[in-house]
Amino acid sequence: MIDASRFLSDLHALRSFGAQGTGVIRPAYSAPDIAARDWLAGRMAEAGLAVHFDVMGNLFGLAPAPSLLLGSHSDTQPTGGWLDGALGVIAALEIARASRAAGGPAISVVSFQDEEGRFGGTTGSAVWSGLLPLTEADVVKDSDGVSLSEARSLLGDRVGGDVDPSQFTGFIELHIEQGPTLDTAGEQIGVVTDIVGYREMMLTLTGQQNHAGTTPMALRRDAFQGLSTFNARLNDRLRNVVTPQSVWTIGHVVVAPNASSIVPGQVRFSMQWRDGDKDRLGRMQAVIKATLKKVASEMGLAVEIGPILSLDPTPMDATLRARLEAAAEVLAPDRWRQMPSGALHDATNVARLMPVAMLFVPSIGGISHAFEEDTDEADLVVGLSVLAQAVGVQG
Repeated sequence: MIDASRFLSDLHALRSFGAQGTGVIRPAYSAPDIAARDWLAGRMAEAGLAVHFDVMGNLFGLAPAPSLLLGSHSDTQPTGGWLDGALGVIAALEIARASRAAGGPAISVVSFQDEEGRFGGTTGSAVWSGLLPLTEADVVKDSDGVSLSEARSLLGDRVGGDVDPSQFTGFIELHIEQGPTLDTAGEQIGVVTDIVGYREMMLTLTGQQNHAGTTPMALRRDAFQGLSTFNARLNDRLRNVVTPQSVWTIGHVVVAPNASSIVPGQVRFSMQWRDGDKDRLGRMQAVIKATLKKVASEMGLAVEIGPILSLDPTPMDATLRARLEAAAEVLAPDRWRQMPSGALHDATNVARLMPVAMLFVPSIGGISHAFEEDTDEADLVVGLSVLAQAVGVQG
């Protein structure tokens, strides 16, 4: 039987690695991240699982094949919450442990590396799934100029060979919702129907750096003013293309030379958009590019458009989803729903290899990727119990 107290104790123990106030700072390949993975490896071994680190530092606790794979990730945002990813890993560990003790179904566990994007986003599962060649991933650098190859070297002799995905019959990921839907509705469980697709590119506007006191407004080629105009105009131009579920974000901005008495000569920024419809993602992309080029032309700015990163929308496996829904109806009657995931997850990449499904529990106030991230412990345990029942382990 699953042990809710042991599950919560392990979840709080994982929280201690990189703890900062109520949050956690445990980016991929950092000292707290590697220490956390060593601790997880020990807990997996105690549970009777065969421990294996692959070349990316993805950590597997393997049951005899064939087995069902459960898990998520244990790295965090630079200033992250304590449940994002960690919940799915510890729930998987508890269910695997309980199933083995009871002679139940074979359950393997995974903690994927760099889901949070120090080197791009869902990097560990992208490499494992074959979506991203390791040679391409290795040259990517983080914001401090450290390459993935350099970061991976910190794993030392922990690294082993590849883990064959054919030994797994499917993958289920328990996660916090990271949005307000369940919490606002007073519901405990969300069974995911699909994970939205996403597109992202880096854009650069270049004007003319000049003196802020002597350059007349009418003669300026201000790159930051170009970004400001683009941002405001884009909302209007997308209005007839998007739905209420579509989102777009300019989240990272670098202004050069970033001095108070200089008209900005260049601005480099990220442009990201998400939607559950692949065709709509393409239409949004066309509007974004056309709007940027029009603004640049009007303001005398040069445009540079970087490569587009993309993941298509991913539907969940009908059979695994039905098992989650049946368990939710038993354990959270009238307090569960079907819902899409607006956030990206490792399950998107794993779906290239096997059937996948996802399960959500509420995020208090809809807050995630922040120190304030939290979920009521009763809801955490319900999520654990629904997942356990769905995979055939006694709650």
